[in-house]
Amino acid sequence: MATSLVKVNLIKLAKATSFYRQVRWLNLHEYQSKKLMADNGIAVQKFQVASTKEDAAKVATKMNVKEYVVKAQILAGGRGKGTFDSGFKGGVHLTKDPQKVKDLVESMLGHKLITKQTPKSGVKVEKVMVAEALDIARETYFAILMDRAFGGPVMVGSPKGGIDIEEVAAKEPSAIFTEPIDIIEGLKDSQALTMAKNLGFTGEKTKQAAEQMHKLYKLFLKVDATQLEINPFGETNDGKVVCFDAKINFDDNAQFRQKEVFAMDDMSENDPREVEAAKHNLNYIGMDGNIACLVNGAGLAMATMDIIQLHGGSPANFLDVGGTVTEIQVYNAFKLLTADSQVKAILVNIFGGIVNCATIANGISNAYKSVNLTLPLIVRLEGTNVNEAKRILKESKMPIISASDLDDAARKAVSSLK
Repeated sequence: MATSLVKVNLIKLAKATSFYRQVRWLNLHEYQSKKLMADNGIAVQKFQVASTKEDAAKVATKMNVKEYVVKAQILAGGRGKGTFDSGFKGGVHLTKDPQKVKDLVESMLGHKLITKQTPKSGVKVEKVMVAEALDIARETYFAILMDRAFGGPVMVGSPKGGIDIEEVAAKEPSAIFTEPIDIIEGLKDSQALTMAKNLGFTGEKTKQAAEQMHKLYKLFLKVDATQLEINPFGETNDGKVVCFDAKINFDDNAQFRQKEVFAMDDMSENDPREVEAAKHNLNYIGMDGNIACLVNGAGLAMATMDIIQLHGGSPANFLDVGGTVTEIQVYNAFKLLTADSQVKAILVNIFGGIVNCATIANGISNAYKSVNLTLPLIVRLEGTNVNEAKRILKESKMPIISASDLDDAARKAVSSLK
């Protein structure tokens, strides 16, 4: 997978492979995660959301705190070091002046913020969070996640908070503590207290931290989360334990009973191609290349993107039609791919196990006739009902470039652009 990791956006790949794990990456803004926690008794900063400078002025006056932190709300990291298209620097600012809050919000709203995780043109800021700024005396890391190795939920903590936990794990593994939770018995007081002590909390703050862990675990179960990460899980100078920032992943299979949570999903900042694909239950992530990849299975998608790049090409997308794909889904997938102006060739790579190759062939044939396909179409089919699939494609009279294996398919896809 090394080639694709060099060439493509890592966040997009993480989102793409999350479909394979049945984990939903809900587009929750920071204020939405904080509201979920606040509504469940978890200690967070005071905060309000402003959509206009007038809202910001009212919020600042009513909040009545010693210092404010003003944060642009977009679905990307690196906001503090970002730059707006107006030239205004920083999507995160501190101030003690309520009037300055209004001015800061005015400088952010309606402007595009550009960070290391946004498109080059940036993302338009529609909302700004105004929160109480608290002095953090010490930062720790705390998370609850579902883990195959433990067969259920596990707490993960470290006294080294506020930074990338993967970096801590690599450089100082002894600073990472884990504690499995029996899904039947639940989180025990002794477990929470032990974790709190491992994170370096002392005295009254140990009990506070343990109480917060109990509340976080209840929220974890309540919303069918697969991961709830608090970084930093900190203590303030006046002895309070506060959850300063959170990331929550949800189980896609629980959407039917988590309607309120999933209704919070903000699709406005998503790639329109990804939004359209989701309407047809297609697992699609847009990339920056020009060879479209239609495959079945996340692993096969990753391998296909890698081998395209190995032969000097560049993938335009990650499109996994899944194992229960229908002809109409294949048809919609082709419509999506051909409507994308950056796509110059389409590579279909299907390894039929539970997927019937004939279903794919019929879908391709119907789509070809409907969308008047003029792009090079390279097809590699193998597995269930493959002979019938090849017959369907042959009788369709489509100018398909057939491939014998994945390497051959990738090579032909790249050559078709020359």
